[in-house]
Amino acid sequence: MKKSFQIGSAFVGLIVGAGFASGQEVMQYFTSFGIWGTVGGIVATLLFIFLGFTFAQLGTDLQAASHKGVIYHIGGRYIGAILDILITFFLFGVAVVMFAGSGSTFEQMFGINTIAGSIIMVTLTILTLLLNTQKIIGIIAAITPYLIAIIFIILVYSIFTTDLSLAEADAIAKEQASAAPNWLLSAFLYVSYNLAAGAALLIVMSGGVKDRKVAGWGGIFGGIMLGGLIILIHIGMFMKVDVVAGMDMPTLALAEQIHPFIGILMAIALLGMMYNTAVGMFYSFTVRFIAPDSRAYKPAVVIIGLLGFAASLVGFTTLVGKVYSTMGYLGFALIIAAIIAWFRRGVTRVS
Repeated sequence: MKKSFQIGSAFVGLIVGAGFASGQEVMQYFTSFGIWGTVGGIVATLLFIFLGFTFAQLGTDLQAASHKGVIYHIGGRYIGAILDILITFFLFGVAVVMFAGSGSTFEQMFGINTIAGSIIMVTLTILTLLLNTQKIIGIIAAITPYLIAIIFIILVYSIFTTDLSLAEADAIAKEQASAAPNWLLSAFLYVSYNLAAGAALLIVMSGGVKDRKVAGWGGIFGGIMLGGLIILIHIGMFMKVDVVAGMDMPTLALAEQIHPFIGILMAIALLGMMYNTAVGMFYSFTVRFIAPDSRAYKPAVVIIGLLGFAASLVGFTTLVGKVYSTMGYLGFALIIAAIIAWFRRGVTRVS
């Protein structure tokens, strides 16, 4: 179970990037629908559990060293090739977004120059990728419990200090910008675009596990923790929606309201999540082309890292708009392919 929990925590750590931990994504995809956003969070949790379980067991069944084998397996020669190209592009793109985002965060929180902040994150990412696979998974997994603890503190504070009735909170929440026309589509879209990025590393992590039961439970644990975080953040912001309405970083605003020190801890959590996502995405991107035990791996990590830094100079907001806008469609294709694979091979049988 320890290995399963580590896989699940790393999966969460990868997906929970800056947008998630800041509360901005949860606000747009869940809280903006008021009370129904909670139901959307439950739907998203169930989807993450099923898909995490399915992709983890596929990774183990095929002993995947990269996402390529699994994607071709579930998509076939032609659809698989298209999905492979798109996923590979997005892995690089999301990592670049994290470099740009960390630069913006360092500047906003600590007054450090944007480019200097990005250089710090790029350097940490490259150094981490020079470690072996298990150490990378361990580092990513270690940050997840820290984030959960901070979010739980914010939730408890929000519940016990709210001045709003449910009806008042619901009305204010529904005035916020939403990512989709209704709560159900929003939940599916949220899972979809996160899966487009997260499935690759989950497949790679599970490929190194011999026992499909261990891998499957890793996917389940990851789905439960991810869904739990969504619901906790949503409820925390819903109860204090009058405070966080219109904020760029809602959870940071709540953390700072509790105490400036909690605000600093939340800022560190945000940077930790960006680091996790950057490491996971760049690792998955690199091993798609070069095996981790290859002589060319370490030089490739440095070169790809530097290319990522150059690309990040485009700017955080511009990158988010371009990279994330089409990821949802890719994720839907992956979800459909995973469901077909589940029915075709019965990979969800825990044995």
